[in-house]
Amino acid sequence: MATTDRSFVQSLWDFFCSLKLTISLLISLALTSIIGTIIPQGKLAPEYVATISPIKFQIYSKLGFFDMYHSMWFITLLYVFSLNLVCCSVKRLPHVFKFISEPTLVLGESLRKGFSLKQDLSFSTSLDKGREALAAFLGKEFGTPVVTEQNGEYHLFAQKSAWCRLGVYVVHLSILVIFVGAIIGSLFGYKGFAAIVEGSNVSSIQARNGAEIPLGFDLRCEQFTVSYYDSGAPKEFKSILTVLENGKPVKDYTNVRVVVNEPLTYKGFTFYQSSFGQASESSDHTLSAKSRSGDLSQRFTLREGQAITLKDGTSLKLLETAQDISQFMPGFSGPAARVEVTPKGKAAQTFIVLKNYPEVNAQRDDDLLFQYEGSNAKMYTGLQVAKDPGVWVVWLGCTLMVVGLFIAFFMSHKRVWIVVSKGHARMYGNASKNQAAFQMQFEELSDKFKNLKI
Repeated sequence: MATTDRSFVQSLWDFFCSLKLTISLLISLALTSIIGTIIPQGKLAPEYVATISPIKFQIYSKLGFFDMYHSMWFITLLYVFSLNLVCCSVKRLPHVFKFISEPTLVLGESLRKGFSLKQDLSFSTSLDKGREALAAFLGKEFGTPVVTEQNGEYHLFAQKSAWCRLGVYVVHLSILVIFVGAIIGSLFGYKGFAAIVEGSNVSSIQARNGAEIPLGFDLRCEQFTVSYYDSGAPKEFKSILTVLENGKPVKDYTNVRVVVNEPLTYKGFTFYQSSFGQASESSDHTLSAKSRSGDLSQRFTLREGQAITLKDGTSLKLLETAQDISQFMPGFSGPAARVEVTPKGKAAQTFIVLKNYPEVNAQRDDDLLFQYEGSNAKMYTGLQVAKDPGVWVVWLGCTLMVVGLFIAFFMSHKRVWIVVSKGHARMYGNASKNQAAFQMQFEELSDKFKNLKI
């Protein structure tokens, strides 16, 4: 029974130490990351939901594809990968540490045959003087040697950068630190959204689940501007934001410019420019109507969704407005309104009225000419808000990873032995990686070694 238990435990240990498991987990994490990149995450736009079938939507929802990086099975992959890294490190680190702390000081005959880098030297002085001269040479040109005497021979050993063999374990540690930071952010951080009308403040944000989260300070949108390409697509939208504490602007956080990829961060909250729009609430829009014959001229003010009946019985309803029509009608610019007009006794018609192009409005064959004269409407800025207390832990992990990768790829453990016997010495060299570069260094050392006058 004990043998069976031990065999099962050993098999489980070997499974978690397996390189195959590591590769499988890395592939699985890469695939899930691709899914999380292709499929929109978080709050879904209605336009996207309309493009997929209800069955596909249900499947994606149950699998957690819309919140990939918080799904249980993705987090499980991270936990298993972390356990795999720990097990691999625990299994191999003692051997590597012993290799560093207890190097091979004496080269036996079998070990000497395995070296391709070696150089011979003959000398005429005594063995002790030869050993002293070679020890001084090795200490000056490479590193302070450890001298060991065995079977009438002296073995001189020196090494450089032995600790670089731990570089891969620094990388392992960095990955674990990054995971810890991600877990901290997942458990104690959150994301939300804030819409701020120009000139107004907000003191809380709306989380993904709809809950209101207080900021602990106020954020005011001083101004919002947007520019467009000729095609009508937004070119740049920019918010000017001010942070308020106890109703007073905070120094260095007043009139801060926020655009896409240039967020504002304050007290752990990061505000990203996300969207924008025209604030329809409490916005008055002015239009005018006049007949081609001049019998009717009327000017009126409406809000979106409101209707009015003109003197001649024509009904007009203001459907929606835009501060700049270029995003909908390339080639035109400026404010515009979409209206629904129902002449008395006739069918309703829907069309767009432009402020800056009265000649376009006049091209309609109707008796009444409509003009959109503008509004007092303000813009609102939509901000994605994130708070991640684990971000500094993640940055620490990233720093450790850069250091570990540099050590692992650009540094090598270099070792040199000199075996001294009576009247003869032979130097051997070895490096853990980048043998070509070490060979050049060894050849330079060999030239000095063979020219020694002992």
